[in-house]
Amino acid sequence: MTSLPLTIRHELPADSAAIERLHARAFGPGRFARTAFRLREGVPADAGLSFAAHVGTFLVGSVRVTPVLAAGHGALMLGPLTVDPAFDGRGIGAALMNRAIEAARAAGHDLILLVGDEPYYARFGFGPVPPGRLALPGPADPARFLALELVEGVLAARQGVVMPLRSRA
Repeated sequence: MTSLPLTIRHELPADSAAIERLHARAFGPGRFARTAFRLREGVPADAGLSFAAHVGTFLVGSVRVTPVLAAGHGALMLGPLTVDPAFDGRGIGAALMNRAIEAARAAGHDLILLVGDEPYYARFGFGPVPPGRLALPGPADPARFLALELVEGVLAARQGVVMPLRSRA
């Protein structure tokens, strides 16, 4: 049996259906009610910052990054990060995270937010949003609201609500 190499590349429109099926398997129908989902609803992920992982032609993971407003300033909301359960523990999630973070840094972004498990995301530099800084527009465990400053000190300069970034017609 031959080993197929992992390929990580920018997410393409052709990946969308497979990514949605992966999200459905990983998160179930309850994902639509989560605050993080609601922030991304109706706002396309940034194609330059969102990545898909494939083994051969099989999609095995995805990370999406969506622009948001954090206290009136541009920021990024990372997620969902999803890896097919059959490929857990192989470093695919970490590779997707690193690729997305580096792309955001290279594009000049200053702040990435997410809702997730601190023990997992701390290795990428994420930590809890300090109380009184930023708030999500819906229910979320404050211990799971995490931030990564790509520009040191940016979080201290922001105080307010994180909102979806809707296009202005």
